Amino acid sequence: MIKILKYTEYLYLAVALISIYEIGQLWSVNRERSYLFIFFAVVSLGMFFFRRRYRRRFERQKEKENQG
Repeated sequence: MIKILKYTEYLYLAVALISIYEIGQLWSVNRERSYLFIFFAVVSLGMFFFRRRYRRRFERQKEKENQG
């Protein structure tokens, strides 16, 4: 299960990178649509760090259970 959590982290990071690329492409053409991609990038980066923190906490908890 921990491997799945690690992959979902990087999926959020990939969405953020794609969104940042789209922001660069659309900024001069359609600013209203690029704001939507800014939102996606910010939320995706936030979810990446949140999921990473959650996974590491879960790993530490599992290690403590295995030791004790």
